[in-house]
Amino acid sequence: MELIDFILHVDKHLETFIQNYNTGVYVLLFLIVFVETGLVVMPFLPGDSLLFAVGMLAAKGFLSIELSIGLMFLAAFLGDNCNYFMGKYFGEKIVNFKLFGKTLVKQAYIDKTQAYYDQNGAQTVIIARFIPIVRTFAPFVAGVGKMPYFKFLKFSLIGAVLWVVGISLAGYFLGSIPIVKENFEKVVIGIVLISVLPIVYKLFTQKEETKA
Repeated sequence: MELIDFILHVDKHLETFIQNYNTGVYVLLFLIVFVETGLVVMPFLPGDSLLFAVGMLAAKGFLSIELSIGLMFLAAFLGDNCNYFMGKYFGEKIVNFKLFGKTLVKQAYIDKTQAYYDQNGAQTVIIARFIPIVRTFAPFVAGVGKMPYFKFLKFSLIGAVLWVVGISLAGYFLGSIPIVKENFEKVVIGIVLISVLPIVYKLFTQKEETKA
């Protein structure tokens, strides 16, 4: 429940953190984005809501939009590459590793991400950026599947730019609108729903094809 509260009210939590630790917030932003994209066991950390909130707070003068975007882009790009190499060299061991009898990486998430690769090819690295959970597993699965590194690098770079810049600037320009500012948690829910629409659509079409 605390994690859900943090995601839905990440703007308020970040504002409090800034008041207490000032520029230390930039370290926090870097770490959250890096861990969410770089560690396959952490797919539940906030991504989209964090970027949007950063844009909002930058518009209020709490943060530098240029520095925030630069650091979060670097974190996303480095996280992607870390995840790719973990999948390439340790993929099978990580998937099969158990702690207290439970696997840390759900096979279902791996399978869903692989299905995206089967459908969209290497462009999945870009598309997955905007889909919660899938974006954490996309680089890992690319590594497991031995996608050529420079091919992955190109799509990872494009995806990181579009994701970080796009959502952060959306928060920067839309966050000052009263109805958005006063209903941040609803905006976050809306972002999540829009993000998972591709998954819902894919499942629906697959079901219809099976019926046919």
